Amino acid sequence: MKKLLLVEDDPNLGLLLQDYLQLKGKFDVVLCTDGEEGLQAFTKQNYDLLILDVMMPKKDGFTLGRDVRKINPHVPIIFATAKGMIEDKTEAFTLGGDDYITKPFRIEELLLRINALLKRTDSAEKKEEMQPSRFEIGNYHFDYTTQMIAINGTQQKLSTKEAELLRLLCLKKNEVLTREEALLHIWHDDNYFNGRSMDVFLSKIRKYLKDDPSVEIINVHGKGYKLLVN
Repeated sequence: MKKLLLVEDDPNLGLLLQDYLQLKGKFDVVLCTDGEEGLQAFTKQNYDLLILDVMMPKKDGFTLGRDVRKINPHVPIIFATAKGMIEDKTEAFTLGGDDYITKPFRIEELLLRINALLKRTDSAEKKEEMQPSRFEIGNYHFDYTTQMIAINGTQQKLSTKEAELLRLLCLKKNEVLTREEALLHIWHDDNYFNGRSMDVFLSKIRKYLKDDPSVEIINVHGKGYKLLVN
């Protein structure tokens, strides 16, 4: 049975979602009513997926999401909130969210999103096990498992999305990684918001690799990106 952490400050909605997901989704659902309680619950046991409200007392959902990512870079996170501005959606995906649903929503839609995300996660984990996790990028050493890149004794910790993007570039070194391929693989959706997030991560990766002039990430107009190592 998959274990979910639901953090929702509206007690009526929280209990409704918990009961429905346990009954219809056959999940084990732990319910918390504020961000601090949610973080405490997350540190005590393992979860397969998190559903986080954004506007909460004590600790908002975005802050909770950042805290969670410091502990576990890979657990799927769905943000559920009444905030629907572009900036909010961009922040949700930039900090490592996997999906975003705007209130009010149908509970059936939330269940569909949960099942789809868990299915993709299970499939991705199986594929990841078959792919290499360590790479040589010019003078850099990149370990995808630890999310670290190192050069001349200096190390840099990458975020989960940065590590995933750099790994895709490494797997296709000196070849074109299409923008659509990267978005679908990492964000599972090639929409505008995810595209903006990826541009931010790509800029950071370029800065991390600036100490070796033989390494370059170039834009391929109309297609995507290419990691060049001379």
